[in-house]
Amino acid sequence: MDKNFVIGLVLIMLMLIGYQILVPKPVEPTPVAEVKKAAPKAASVASDSTPKSSQSVDSTSIIPQKDLVIETQDTRVVFTNKGGVMKEVMLKKYKTYDQKPLYLIAENHNSFQIDLPTQTGDVRLTDQFFTTDAQDKKLAEKDSAVITYRTTLKNNQVVEQTYVVRGTGYVIDYGIKANGVLPANKSLNFHWDNDLLQLENDMKKNREVVTVNYYTDELKSLATSPTANEEEKTADPVKWFTIKHKYFLAGLISEKHPFSNVVLRANVNPDDSVIVKNMNVSAGIPVAAVQKGEANFQYYLGPNEYHIVDKVKAENFDQNVYLGYAFLKPINKFVLVPLFNLLEGFVSNYGLLIILLVLFVKTLLTPLTYKSYISMAKMRILGPELEQIREQNKDDVAKQQQEQMKLYQQVGVSPLSGCVPVLATMPILFSLFFLFPNLIELRQQSFLWASDLSTYDSFFKLPFVVPFGIGNHISLFTILMTVSSIGYAYYNNQNTPTQPGPVNMKALGYVMPLMFMFILNSFPAGLTFYYFVSNIVTIAQQLLIKRFVNEDKIKNILEENRKKNATGEKKQNKFQKYLEKSLQAADEAKKKQAELEKKSKKK
Repeated sequence: MDKNFVIGLVLIMLMLIGYQILVPKPVEPTPVAEVKKAAPKAASVASDSTPKSSQSVDSTSIIPQKDLVIETQDTRVVFTNKGGVMKEVMLKKYKTYDQKPLYLIAENHNSFQIDLPTQTGDVRLTDQFFTTDAQDKKLAEKDSAVITYRTTLKNNQVVEQTYVVRGTGYVIDYGIKANGVLPANKSLNFHWDNDLLQLENDMKKNREVVTVNYYTDELKSLATSPTANEEEKTADPVKWFTIKHKYFLAGLISEKHPFSNVVLRANVNPDDSVIVKNMNVSAGIPVAAVQKGEANFQYYLGPNEYHIVDKVKAENFDQNVYLGYAFLKPINKFVLVPLFNLLEGFVSNYGLLIILLVLFVKTLLTPLTYKSYISMAKMRILGPELEQIREQNKDDVAKQQQEQMKLYQQVGVSPLSGCVPVLATMPILFSLFFLFPNLIELRQQSFLWASDLSTYDSFFKLPFVVPFGIGNHISLFTILMTVSSIGYAYYNNQNTPTQPGPVNMKALGYVMPLMFMFILNSFPAGLTFYYFVSNIVTIAQQLLIKRFVNEDKIKNILEENRKKNATGEKKQNKFQKYLEKSLQAADEAKKKQAELEKKSKKK
């Protein structure tokens, strides 16, 4: 060993010894159990040395996070003492499209944020830990549970949040109050952030319909888009709002003090295959109401089913179920929905229920169908004469129409009489068009090859996406509806004479069903099945009526009318008087035109 090596080794040893002497030893951590025991002592020392006006409790170190489960006949609600809010809400009677538990509030996909203004600044209550005496409970039908969460802030301010959960139903009462002096003219800020998980099978359709409804003095909704984010602010007081899935609602209703400064947002990621949209609602609650204990609300967390939401004690809350345009809504509200619910009491198979609904509606409209057929029979009898008029006036459309009007006047026929019964049935068809996509009763109800009547029946799966609304599937009910519509158009065309005009109505009868095939391919199978059955029943009705209608007798009546009108024996009805005035006006206009042409030639 040379001298340099020995010196280096000695220096290293001296450094190690010096490190052990000079560097302090690390403090051993105190066991968790000892911390919990010491915490009350520390708190008492703090209370002795700190004035009561600035007393603060570090609840995170003394209150462990704990969940509370309340199970009812319809729901399973999980509360958490962190923030004193709902952590999960599961609907027991419903499943997702892939038969998983259905959560309207799901852990890690929902958050509440409540900011309470105080004299020393805003306090985020949802970051505080609350205490409660309530225990887990399973409620019977007529039972209820009251859960009160309490926490103490600075200045000995006590905040209480109270929930009332009933044994049945989907309404949960909620109230918040705080004692002590709070800043006047300020609002408690309530913020709800909710991820709408995919509950139905068609993600694109879901994104097209999910929204936030809110009610001021009328129902309003956040704009919907399957690809773009939306935001809306309202200065009007809001009485209630609902985060609306396709068939479910998660909402908050104010009993006395409407929400102020409401901001609604919808954020969407088109590439996300789990979350339909992220919904945000921010709302202000008057501090005075919180101080007086008048900040009382109701959560509605349940199905968007008409006869359920109609019973919720909130102004026009039933409008969450969309029943179509204003002129169609009474038909759905007072006729079709009650009729559907009535039939539910007798028929458990919803395919058969739809057939019964068709038969009922068609029976109700039989007088109109009969009148329509009689009108078609009259036009069919007049067909040869109408054709002769067209041949004689090939190059003069105005003359054709004038001669046809004369013929209608002579025989006492209104060409519009066949249209009126058809137009009378249109409101019902349109009402059903809006009703069926919003009927939760059809959800996950199977019939024949359709596993769910509330969405399309994917009878044929395509390996590619077809544009124009077809998608990657073929709905067999839509195909059957289209074929029956074309069949009905063919039947009508055989019994209706060709009408002059720029549009070939007979050809249009074939084109329209094909257009609707593209539109309705992704609509609920229940709707297209209804239209299919309706077409079949209509054809059967007309074939049955045909057996009881004597066209020779109708022809004789038309001839008698012709004779009576020629001699003046028969009094003219309003339509005939209208035709006569129209013909006179046309004749006068034609004479004036002829005179103008003569004058222009002389010049």
